[in-house]
Amino acid sequence: MIAISSISFGEDVEREVLDTLRSGIVAQGPKVARLETEFAQLVGAKHAVAVSSGTTALVAAVQVQDLQPGDEVLTSPFTFVATVNAILEAGATVRFADISATDFCLDAASAQERITERTKVIAPVHLYGQTADMRAVSELADRHGLAIIEDAAQAHGAQFDGQGAGTFGLGCFSFYATKNITTGEGGMITTGDDAIADRLRVLRNQGMRARYQYEMVGHNYRMTDLQASLALPTLPHYPQQVAARRRNAELLTTGLKDLPGVQLPSELTGRLHVWHQYTLLLDEDAPITRDALAERLTERGVGSGIYYPRAAYDYDCYREHPRVVIDETPVATSVAKRCLSIPVHAGLSESDVHDVVAAVRSAMEA
Repeated sequence: MIAISSISFGEDVEREVLDTLRSGIVAQGPKVARLETEFAQLVGAKHAVAVSSGTTALVAAVQVQDLQPGDEVLTSPFTFVATVNAILEAGATVRFADISATDFCLDAASAQERITERTKVIAPVHLYGQTADMRAVSELADRHGLAIIEDAAQAHGAQFDGQGAGTFGLGCFSFYATKNITTGEGGMITTGDDAIADRLRVLRNQGMRARYQYEMVGHNYRMTDLQASLALPTLPHYPQQVAARRRNAELLTTGLKDLPGVQLPSELTGRLHVWHQYTLLLDEDAPITRDALAERLTERGVGSGIYYPRAAYDYDCYREHPRVVIDETPVATSVAKRCLSIPVHAGLSESDVHDVVAAVRSAMEA
């Protein structure tokens, strides 16, 4: 089976983990600090604050906005529900705007229609490794005085017009096991604001600036040095990993172009795509359904993934939630029924990619 994702660690990671174990510092310590410095350099941010997960990154990013009851965060419904859960956990109200079918990200025109006097934050989700249209989002935020929180969980190193994802506002990254950069579990918040970075560091440490010196109501959002040890040796090689994903995406596109019934993903003008996922979109009148394609690929030894099968609000726990405001999003609803991701990860050989292409073509034509 050619898997949809692949996780492997080299001897350099084993040595780093062993060094951490021998040091006796396994909680947050110097290796977390190193990871913060090096990740900030990677994405072009002034500050990076490591936390325990991508979800806690989002929670903390919303918490430092000092929102009042009833204040709304405008975001995409086509996302992993951690985006929604984090906003709710931070006490804010969620409102949804629709997405664009070209990049699967928040559509600024739809967002403009959903802004109210209660909207305080706009939170685009950079999906599959490509950013949202951050020029349009930033102009919208400036026009309405909104803070920007970027859900960049899948966009490590992605760029819009040469500017890194996570540097347009508060950037929230995930280091979950299947992400392009992983610490197993973990996350990072990036910012160019000195005061916000300082607040985040205090917030993640139970509100303490120094031991038993409490300055705010906080939480334990800390990352451990053991977690940081998984990622540190991989950062110098990350450009090569992205290059491999980009090569595989190009091979997939070359092999699948002109295949009837399927829309292929693309790197849009001015954006640097890091290809966390390569996501097909079946036409409404495609010869087979998305689910049938997934089944046929499995039969042919190729893994796939549906990210995501339903709009986030299309579950009772959110539809009935008092702090979820639902406006219908027809593009997101349609895309959720027709999307399917196929392998593009850096562990694929060229032969693997050709096998994926052959399997997709065979499945669509059967």
